[in-house]
Amino acid sequence: MRKLALPSTTFAVFSLVALLALSGCGYNDLQGLDEEVKGAWAEVQNQYQRRADLVPNLVATVKGAANFEQETLQKVIEARAAATSIKLDANALSDPAMFKKFEEAQRNLSGSLSRLLVVAEQYPDLKANQNFRDLQAQLEGTENRVAVARGRYGKSVVEFNKKVRFFPTNLTAQYLLGMKVRENFSADEAAQKPPQVKF
Repeated sequence: MRKLALPSTTFAVFSLVALLALSGCGYNDLQGLDEEVKGAWAEVQNQYQRRADLVPNLVATVKGAANFEQETLQKVIEARAAATSIKLDANALSDPAMFKKFEEAQRNLSGSLSRLLVVAEQYPDLKANQNFRDLQAQLEGTENRVAVARGRYGKSVVEFNKKVRFFPTNLTAQYLLGMKVRENFSADEAAQKPPQVKF
């Protein structure tokens, strides 16, 4: 029985077509973008952790320096506990409900800290306290770092989601890698309204 041999030119053409098809599938691009999203998310988590670590120091300083409103402090402590109890790893970034829950807990902590700092400013002894001023500066810096980290995460998610949704890489993402679009941060509903300035 005689074996059927492909001519070397047919084999070369077949190999070239297969190579071009694989290079256009976006496998490596998707893997790279997935790692960028995970790295950006790790930085967001890092900044949230930094903030959570500063909160007990701020609360202790405020408590020690002023006869402070217990309710305000309690709300900060509760918001920090809620924010640190929700863990969202990079693999769960495709879950809209979990992402929303995480985002809401972080938003509540930000709001509680803002209220604490505003009320704390009313205490002259506390404003003069160097520890309080240092912690306040660190918290403000942390909020800025959180905003920058969230911005970088948002950009990486946009690039990732485009690859997951655009043809032909969407075929590789969906059928070969099982990837889904990732969730991104949304603005607080209060941010949709212009702030009121009162004198």
